[in-house]
Amino acid sequence: MNRSLFANFIKIACLSIIFQGVNYASAAGSKPADEVTFTATPNSKGAIFRTGEPVAYNVDIKNSLDTKQTGKLTYRVTTERGKSIAEDSVKVSIESKGSKHVQLTMPARPVGFYKVLIMINTTDYDDTIRRTFGVDPDKITSPFAKPADFDQFWNDTKAELAKVDPKFKMTELPDSSRDNRRCFLVEMQSLDNLTIRAWLTVPISTQKNKKFVVFMALPGYQVNLIPGFGLDPDIAVLYLNVRGQGNSRDVIHTKRNDFITYNIDDKNKYVMRGVIMDCMRCVDFVFSRPELYHDKILVTGGSMGGYLTLALAGLDHRVSIYSAQNPILCDVHNLVGEVNWPFYDIKQYVKTKPGLTFDKVLSNLDYYDGKNFATNITTPILMGIGLLDPLAPPNNEYAAYNNIASKDKKIMVFENLGHEVPLVYGTYQGKWMRDTFGLF
Repeated sequence: MNRSLFANFIKIACLSIIFQGVNYASAAGSKPADEVTFTATPNSKGAIFRTGEPVAYNVDIKNSLDTKQTGKLTYRVTTERGKSIAEDSVKVSIESKGSKHVQLTMPARPVGFYKVLIMINTTDYDDTIRRTFGVDPDKITSPFAKPADFDQFWNDTKAELAKVDPKFKMTELPDSSRDNRRCFLVEMQSLDNLTIRAWLTVPISTQKNKKFVVFMALPGYQVNLIPGFGLDPDIAVLYLNVRGQGNSRDVIHTKRNDFITYNIDDKNKYVMRGVIMDCMRCVDFVFSRPELYHDKILVTGGSMGGYLTLALAGLDHRVSIYSAQNPILCDVHNLVGEVNWPFYDIKQYVKTKPGLTFDKVLSNLDYYDGKNFATNITTPILMGIGLLDPLAPPNNEYAAYNNIASKDKKIMVFENLGHEVPLVYGTYQGKWMRDTFGLF
């Protein structure tokens, strides 16, 4: 593959990063030259430590002011829910135009993830760095078991989908020759006989009966996916808009905040039941097309798209490889009290439904918990998470990741990021896809 084609390949591999639906910048902005700056770097790769090992951060302070700075450097360790469990300070003195290196050593912690505030208070400067570190995260488990009838519930749901005639329909768009790709609107019938839509762009080729690798992207929360152009000539790109999103809002047309609670009081009617089946129906579409490889499919997504990737991976083993970034709704019971969304919206919804309780909703969500789908994942899968993620905290992400049954799994942890993954994730995903499918 030549350099320009490889660049396009990486571009497509990175596109899933924009499907998050929510993005949070977590790095501090640059400081003016005439201030004090400080950085904090864990002395263990990825801010992952071992049980019994002290937690240490290397703090570097640079004083660009004309005056000497004196004060203190403080750390405060809390649980992910904010309960303070350790705190200490050291005195610091930094000469004018000088610098200082300090190692902050904190007590060893048991298995789990912890938040740490590193605060500097000097003569003319105050600032705080917020970080998260983990201790033996590969040992994290959830105390909440999946329902005994979880698999039966989803087997019944898949059987119900199978009875729906998909009525696949492809309509070529007028600007189809753009970037040497043909673009199609794909329509299909999914669970409850709802029409869902997707965008398929296929490279134009003079080679007879040429088949294309499939890059299938699942959407973030209330994200409207549009056709993908300017991409690799060996790859067909399929962007799915599930029910209630994008151009699949014919029947379910909620306000943004109402989508997550749509029929949440009944696990058999909850919107995510149909949404997950929409993803499976889209795989059915791939298998209906002779120009698409049926054994070279990557499914990917971020945020809600990452969650849907986990769910699909647990239910559909036809897909070759999966890639999930920052999946939401993992270890749901342990999310309560830790994240604001979606539980604020859920609690507001419960108030409008006489007789409905929050506990009943949580019981229904057990059938939609990402960690419960994970136990059935046997396909190769890649996950990416940010340790500062306010919607998908690392404890919850690892509870799902550790449940994954596949022996071919990898997690990429980004210690200074929130609800996002960086370019390096997309680059790795692209190379992994290329190697797996023999795209050279």
